Amino acid sequence: MSSILVFVFDGLQPAQVNPRLMPNLSAFADGGVTFANHHSVFPTVTRVNASSMVTGMNPGGHGLAGNRLVIRDFDPLQAMGAMEPELTKVAKAGVPVLLAPTLAEVLAQQGKEYVAIGVGTSGNAYLHNPTAEDSGGATIHPTFALPRELHESLIDRFGPWPDEAVPNTSRLAHATRIMTEYVLPERMPAVALIWSSEPDRAQHAAGVGSTLSDTAVKEADGQFGYLMQWLRETGRAEDTDVIVASDHGYSTISATVGVEALVKEAGFASGGGPGGVIVAQNGGAALFYTPKGDLDTAQRLASWLMAQPWCGTITASDAVAGIPGTLPASLVGNQGPRAPELTLSFLWESTANQAGYPGSVYSTSGEPGTGQHGSMSRHEMHNILFAGGPSFRSNIKVETPSGNLDLAPTVLRVLGIPGGGEMHGRVLEEALVDGPNAADVEWSTQLHHAEHNLGEMVYRQQIKISTVGATSYVDEGNRVG
Repeated sequence: MSSILVFVFDGLQPAQVNPRLMPNLSAFADGGVTFANHHSVFPTVTRVNASSMVTGMNPGGHGLAGNRLVIRDFDPLQAMGAMEPELTKVAKAGVPVLLAPTLAEVLAQQGKEYVAIGVGTSGNAYLHNPTAEDSGGATIHPTFALPRELHESLIDRFGPWPDEAVPNTSRLAHATRIMTEYVLPERMPAVALIWSSEPDRAQHAAGVGSTLSDTAVKEADGQFGYLMQWLRETGRAEDTDVIVASDHGYSTISATVGVEALVKEAGFASGGGPGGVIVAQNGGAALFYTPKGDLDTAQRLASWLMAQPWCGTITASDAVAGIPGTLPASLVGNQGPRAPELTLSFLWESTANQAGYPGSVYSTSGEPGTGQHGSMSRHEMHNILFAGGPSFRSNIKVETPSGNLDLAPTVLRVLGIPGGGEMHGRVLEEALVDGPNAADVEWSTQLHHAEHNLGEMVYRQQIKISTVGATSYVDEGNRVG
């Protein structure tokens, strides 16, 4: 029986996959399928993209709108971090954490397992399989596991998790050991995933292309190489499909903007009361929640945001549709039951940093010169995807647009399991051995514009979308002119 192993390098950019930094991944990419036009979902933050990877849905569909967000059906009056144990509190209140079934749930219906090991945030790990206690499969993280009793049994067997560090290689090595000594040989899940918190952690700390970032990339590549060698030596390589992805690209912070404080200074009431605005800061993006039916506050807020020098794009949910100068949230996959009224992506440029990596952006947090993500910058929207193994073609580069939301439907197709039909993502058939040639897959790109005359200035924005069939991908979006 074939199985799938997914390896995620948090925050890895296409330009970092080269023989100098990543000899193992470079060799793997050369031998399999390189998706040269791969996309994150917006906002380009980890927990949003992890949720899209496991549900095949855009953020509007799975309901996790940001790393920080308001879940109104849980607490309509304040923003929360999508972390553990906060997410468990949501679930215990009878509120679904995700609004769409995960890969783990779909596989469980067929008597198969999804087991994920993540050494990034607790929230990221939790979101891979929020219902593991009931539906099966498992999630393993240094601070907890689902099902809960698994945590102590793994510590009894493999020892305590190493302390968190930057680079976080010792934790990734511990995770790799659990994967090769327990998960793959004993549980034999249909899908196993391992999530490296590098190079994200090092890039937040010291910037993309810094000595710390390069070290983190090299060491994470070493762990990937060890896993590939283990598959070969145990005779599993012939019937294991391997998918390697990152959740988002990266930028360098040009300046920090404390949006929440600025909105308050501008005279908007805070919180969920009349005329109030709740702000959820997400690095290169910010989510704004206004009271239900209060179009006036949303309009005033949008106009104020458009006048700010750091404002990039602004999308509006259906609840406040038609605000001049905004584009619809549905255009970028953000419309849904938990959609914020307004979502802002910060202004960005393609200026290169000291190490030569292009992309600079305003951010809600972090130090100028260090790394960040969250925005609609092309340098964050474009990330990596490679695939190899018996189900995939060899030695090809695919220019057709693909995205993180295509992982789940593609995994289900490879396993021959139904359940991908309702997903926003598509099966990446052009990469499969029995699929069509990539050149025969039709796709198109379209620019969407909006503008608003503010009196002293005219705000203009533009968002570029690529479409394959019914699936859309955000290429980039920014203020123009």
